[in-house]
Amino acid sequence: MIRRKSRKQTQKTEQTVSAAAGQSAGQQTPPMRELSPEERRRRRNKEEIKSFFFRLIILILFLWLMFGVCFGIAPVKNGDMFPRINAGDLMLYYRLERDYNSQDVIVYEADREQRVGRVIAHEGDTVEITGDGELHINDSIVMENNIFYDTYPYEGENVTYPLTLADGEVFVLGDFRQGARDSRYYGAIASGEIKGKVITILRRSEL
Repeated sequence: MIRRKSRKQTQKTEQTVSAAAGQSAGQQTPPMRELSPEERRRRRNKEEIKSFFFRLIILILFLWLMFGVCFGIAPVKNGDMFPRINAGDLMLYYRLERDYNSQDVIVYEADREQRVGRVIAHEGDTVEITGDGELHINDSIVMENNIFYDTYPYEGENVTYPLTLADGEVFVLGDFRQGARDSRYYGAIASGEIKGKVITILRRSEL
């Protein structure tokens, strides 16, 4: 059996709904409080500090990418490359170079020391240094117009001539052939020991 609401109950419900709707309509969002000059200044300072640290992080990442991955900077520690490069000069070298040609100047590591030298021969070449001060590459005498010293082998070392270079190896000589420690002393330099190719030199006198 369905009971119908009485007229009074219906009117009471309608009044209740109308009152609730009126209360909702009467409720307004309070206006936002305006910031004081001091609060605005503090907020602006916080934004500036965040922006500064963000730019600093970007700069650090950029420098790491440039000089930790792509390029390297190192001082010349000895006179092995005299007179073109002197002790105390600053070298900028490119780390990502993989193919080295004759006459390229490279930075490499030997006996846990960083050294610099000129590529004379690379993989597949046969090198011979005679007792007469002649440099032979693949049975041909190499004429070096910009080298002012004869190239003599070092006696008592573990380098046997003729020396054929394996894959990834280079033969390196210093420009100062009288006493420079290079492949006559260390033997062939493997690719894993090469740090990069020198692209420019900053002279000590210009610092």
